[in-house]
Amino acid sequence: MDWQDLHFFFALSRCGSLSAAARELGVDHATVSRRITALESSLGLRLTERLPRRTTLTGHGRIIASGADEMYRIADRIRIQARSLCAEPAVPINISASPAVAAHLIAPAIAGFTRKHPGITLSLSGVSHHALLNKSEADIAVRLERPDDPDLMTRRIGTMRFGLYASQFWQEIPQEDWVFIAYDSTLAHVTQQQWLESLLNGRRVIFRASDLMAQQQAARKGLGIVTLPCFMGDNDSELVRLQENLPSPVRNIWLVAYPELKRDHSAVVVMDFLAEIIGRSCPPGKNI
Repeated sequence: MDWQDLHFFFALSRCGSLSAAARELGVDHATVSRRITALESSLGLRLTERLPRRTTLTGHGRIIASGADEMYRIADRIRIQARSLCAEPAVPINISASPAVAAHLIAPAIAGFTRKHPGITLSLSGVSHHALLNKSEADIAVRLERPDDPDLMTRRIGTMRFGLYASQFWQEIPQEDWVFIAYDSTLAHVTQQQWLESLLNGRRVIFRASDLMAQQQAARKGLGIVTLPCFMGDNDSELVRLQENLPSPVRNIWLVAYPELKRDHSAVVVMDFLAEIIGRSCPPGKNI
């Protein structure tokens, strides 16, 4: 079996069509088709159904495709091992974190880090979803949920605390007349949103947004009351913290990476940097 043929088949299973796989791989449609035919021949299995307008996977094809994640995971770990053996110290390190953590905790500290470690180049991605380490979307991830993947190294580096914040105007408004700013339905499951929903007691949510910074800006303009991480709300001079009727929520902050990165000096330096700056603003509390 030619491993390149398998690579082309995985691209088809991931992209859903021969033409989309060809675009991703930078080859023509016929090359993808030829490679997959060669794989079917070498395995003695029919992996695809070639229809006039689309190509689908057979039952055997779906079983073979299910091994794609594990193969990409192995390939990514080999890449990390190779980098850790490289003599060249100036290796880029890709970090993923939630938008708020990336913008308010990590980004302001990068200038100081770079002056201290000029040979390390950082790339920071602030995303709401979990970056996939096994797809090379990040080398190191800062997450608000502990992953259940046993192959990953996890380290609790902080505790994010939340509170209710609003412009000073709302301090004079009776609580029964408060209106709120919240996440939209795509993030209804997150801890702080569920806590806010428990506080409403029939009161109105006047504005919803998936972006926390947009919620903060709306609150600064006096629109309503918002739930923010304390490192955002306490440092915003245009907002004040309001009294809460229920204990405010907390979420642990986790540093996540493959264990192989412990042999990469540059990566270790970056992980220690992230633990220090996040632990300073969000000191680890009782493990939750």
